[in-house]
Amino acid sequence: MLRVPIFVILLGILVYVSNATTVSWNNEPTGQTIASLSADTAVTFDNPRHVTLHQVGDYDVTERTMYVTATRPATGEKQRIRVLIREPQQATGGNDADGGDGANDSQSGTTAQSSLDNLPGVVFMHGAGHGGTPDDSFGDVATAMASAGFVTAVIDKPIWSTNDVTRDYPASAAAYDQVVELLRGLNNVDSAHVGIYATSESTWISSYLLKLDPDIAFQILLSPMVYTPRHSLGFLAAQDFALVGANDGYQSIVRRVFSADATVIGLTNFDLPDVPNAAAYSIPTFVAYGSKDVMTAQVEGTETIFDLARRAGNTNVTVRAYPIANHVMRLGSDEEPGTPFADDYTRDLTDWAAGTVVGLAQTSERVAGDSLYQSIAVPDDLTARRGMTVYGLILHASMIIMLFVDLITTIAAATVTLRARLGRRRRRNALGFAHGFGNALLTLTLTTLATLLLFAAGLGQVVMGVVRLAWGSAPADDPGIMRWSWPVIQIVCTLVVWAWSGVFARLIEVAASRGILQWPPRAGSIRAVVSGREPVLASTRLGRVLFWITAATMLTVLLFFAFWGLFVY
Repeated sequence: MLRVPIFVILLGILVYVSNATTVSWNNEPTGQTIASLSADTAVTFDNPRHVTLHQVGDYDVTERTMYVTATRPATGEKQRIRVLIREPQQATGGNDADGGDGANDSQSGTTAQSSLDNLPGVVFMHGAGHGGTPDDSFGDVATAMASAGFVTAVIDKPIWSTNDVTRDYPASAAAYDQVVELLRGLNNVDSAHVGIYATSESTWISSYLLKLDPDIAFQILLSPMVYTPRHSLGFLAAQDFALVGANDGYQSIVRRVFSADATVIGLTNFDLPDVPNAAAYSIPTFVAYGSKDVMTAQVEGTETIFDLARRAGNTNVTVRAYPIANHVMRLGSDEEPGTPFADDYTRDLTDWAAGTVVGLAQTSERVAGDSLYQSIAVPDDLTARRGMTVYGLILHASMIIMLFVDLITTIAAATVTLRARLGRRRRRNALGFAHGFGNALLTLTLTTLATLLLFAAGLGQVVMGVVRLAWGSAPADDPGIMRWSWPVIQIVCTLVVWAWSGVFARLIEVAASRGILQWPPRAGSIRAVVSGREPVLASTRLGRVLFWITAATMLTVLLFFAFWGLFVY
């Protein structure tokens, strides 16, 4: 009679928390596609004037290094950025031409070269990740474009003191624009024909760059993140959680995470203003996707790009989709070094850029290659939920603090118990637990912590599966723990709540028998309990403190489970 209402009350609180933090999510429409107009990805132009369109491999390539100093306006920080310039050179058999322009030059090649003039230029923009230098980024594609007559610039990624979640996109855009201006100032570059090559995260930066510098001549966008980080990353996580075979329950974690109000902890990049915007697609644009790319919304992204380009008066948008290629257009897994680009990708983007900078009319299809596919809709209705975020932060901080305090108390209790058992009297119950509360506390604590470890293991496997999927690996045939752990945790959590209700019912029963719960309390009952002569929980103060701290900690862990949706049945 006593245990059931306690169980109902405890479970009702946990179910309420789970439902109160639930975020509605509409995956419809699912299975969206755009059929390509041609399987051939080649880019061709009508060329009545017979303009020479150079291709990959037409020129030898030399390299030289230059430097710019980029300042972050928000903090005044400065970063000295190395710029690796690759330039086409015509083999002549004569003396080496002067690289000039005040740079620290380091030319490669064994034959003498003569400089070319009035060339188009391309600045490469780094994707996600903390690093990114001219030595380990874009080397193959930058060299290929240089061999087709472009002056290319690959730089140190502008990061200052930022990290992946605090990246300063406007400042990064200004830094890349410095390099654009550097190319425009070179003697062998046509200042009116300098474009950009942006990949993944940097396509958010390119939006700021085009508003800052509308004279950018063209842009090549590899796996563009068309929507805000909240919507783009929310789509990425939801789709990839499903692809790796995670239980649907883990999807609720995605919904809660991407409904967080990150401004509470000072992060402002979750909701970028004016993304997407028409100005970002107001210039000739080449978009490339890979069929194994599981990080971008290819169908809705393509539709949005075409729509925004039309609003900006731009009809020069070309989309190419490459079979088997991943998020960075490589074949195979990014875990393996030296993975090549998709077939014809470098040729196609170089041919497109060569024809575009001389103003030729494209004759090949605008959308070609593999068909575009998107499994679920972009969650563009996700918004920041401040109340849930504040509650979640308080809950998680409280749980960590309580676990730490409980650990310290447990160590103290274990020390006392060990001394008592090794001493002369060899007492087994040094903490003085009575009525079986000690064994119940130990069992429930171990069960709850084991459940917490199972939750961490399941979520960890999901995250690693998503990372491997993003690198280009195939999902595992057997999802394993990420599939069955969620319902198991739900069952165990419910049983733990039932067990705790039994402990509390027993506690009330014993307290009532001691006369504490009657009014007024029975004479001397409180003193007898406090002194340990007639204990309810334990005869020692340390035992009682350990019980209540551990009970509070374990109930906080249950609230943690409730926050992440484990009590939504």
